[in-house]
Amino acid sequence: MMAAKEQLLHPREAAELLAVHPQTLRFWDRTGKLKPIRLPSGQRRYRVSDLEAILGRKHEGPENVAGIYARVSTRKQADAGNLDRQVGRLREYAENGGFQIALEATDISSGLNPNRRGLRKAIAAARRGEIRFLLIEYPDRLARFGYEYLLELFEVLGAQVITVSGTPPEDAHSELVKDLLAIVTSFSARIYGARGGKKARKALQQALAEVKPNEPERGTGDPLHRYR
Repeated sequence: MMAAKEQLLHPREAAELLAVHPQTLRFWDRTGKLKPIRLPSGQRRYRVSDLEAILGRKHEGPENVAGIYARVSTRKQADAGNLDRQVGRLREYAENGGFQIALEATDISSGLNPNRRGLRKAIAAARRGEIRFLLIEYPDRLARFGYEYLLELFEVLGAQVITVSGTPPEDAHSELVKDLLAIVTSFSARIYGARGGKKARKALQQALAEVKPNEPERGTGDPLHRYR
């Protein structure tokens, strides 16, 4: 008697069944975790039995494992206890939410710096499947720019980023100003040389000093209004 032909699923259907991003399937293919069937046209298809095996392995481990990531920009902020308090609030959120903390990663670095040790540690943990969630206080803690790309990266790796607070801390304004100065200095130095970068930085500092922190909003023309 001829054996029944096993059902094959399109990548989109396989991703929906596993509740992962389609790019995650490509990553699993490269790492050998889940190999697709290649049709003569080169298109990928997935055996239902392979998907069921993946689902079985997913349900074996805890679904609530999470990592926490905290960041401050300067050593002064860390010495003042800001980093420890941030970690404490994330721990409390994890405990109240029923998460099992498998990773604690921290950085003392600008949100503009992509080569942060703590951030790389969190990415590596997601890549190894050690965390299903990454808890952060608010988006700027993860990255000043490119936040959406990091969200997608963690999703591809099988982890969801959860922002536990939508309200930036009181020192967010000063951090933003420092990062803005760093950007202006860097670009001005590239265009006009080191001397030009210093001049541009000084001019921007003088302009920002004239902006009153508690001045009421004047519409969207003020790029710093939402941080006050």
